[in-house]
Amino acid sequence: MNILVIGTGYVGLVTATCFAEMGHQVIGYDINKEKINLLQSGKPTIFEPGLDELITRNLQDKRLSFT
Repeated sequence: MNILVIGTGYVGLVTATCFAEMGHQVIGYDINKEKINLLQSGKPTIFEPGLDELITRNLQDKRLSFT
């Protein structure tokens, strides 16, 4: 399934990452370009235990992207 998550704050970022971990193709959308640049490089903008590893894995597997 292709999923677009609008907003990459506390809820959106975790939701997008978890959907990607489940095998879906997910795009996280946000208007904050600095936040998107960090996320594209695999650096989470919030703290949630294990989130950084999930983001990195799903970016590498091309199931997760940010724009």
